[in-house]
Amino acid sequence: MSPTATLASRSQDRALDRIRQLVQDQTGIMLKENKGSLVKARIAKRMQKLGLIEYDKYLCLILDDTSGRELQYLVDAVSTNTTSFYRESEHFKFIRSVVNDWMKKGKRSFRFWSAASSTGEEPYTLAIELREVFGQTNIDTKILATDINQEVLIAAQKGIYSEDNVLPVPKPLRNKYFSRQSAGNRSQYAVVNDLKKMILFRQFNLITPPYPIQPDLDMIICRNVMIYFDHKLRRMLAAEFERLIRPGGYLLIGHAESLTGIVKNMKCVKPSIYVKE
Repeated sequence: MSPTATLASRSQDRALDRIRQLVQDQTGIMLKENKGSLVKARIAKRMQKLGLIEYDKYLCLILDDTSGRELQYLVDAVSTNTTSFYRESEHFKFIRSVVNDWMKKGKRSFRFWSAASSTGEEPYTLAIELREVFGQTNIDTKILATDINQEVLIAAQKGIYSEDNVLPVPKPLRNKYFSRQSAGNRSQYAVVNDLKKMILFRQFNLITPPYPIQPDLDMIICRNVMIYFDHKLRRMLAAEFERLIRPGGYLLIGHAESLTGIVKNMKCVKPSIYVKE
């Protein structure tokens, strides 16, 4: 490789490093050097659409855009949105059991937060489980569903999923809470309005405390998010969650995550499930 080519390559590597740092500064997501190929793959479509092939030019575009739109495009491109209906299904069995116990004790008002809710499968699964517990009883219930990614929030608000997407939903519940529609040669499933009315979707950045959310939440679900954050940010998130959850309320995290040595007033009652004391 010629000296000129070597310098150009180093310039692109530096630009890619700066792009990774921008993502971390804005979202808390740590994209380490060994994730370079992942970053490249996720921003390739956006750069292609803009007619760019060099990372330093894309970086300049982001930094020069005073509206912040291009930075949002970058965040949308690199944020992880892996999700599914009834993902980590034992969590929803636990939720149904706990809410049923609360109902028996006379509780008639519930507040939940699905943090990093992606395309909506998690909060809609939660809504289904709650409706099954409530039956015909009139219950005051709100689910806040948030994500930093604008695109996934738009998809979540529409609440329309492919046949493959809804396969994890048991058939009786699928028939009850989704409307089957024809989409060319395929079928798609639209969430019924009864569930949609329970959920408020909002864009939200978890790295900007204090969170403007009413305290005394019954439950926060924040799964498979903190694995992308450093220890300092995980500690900050945990402190905010503790502040917002009422005594006796729960925090559910991913099975690959742990809050050992991080939380102060919460006790682990099951793997990945914490209760505020």
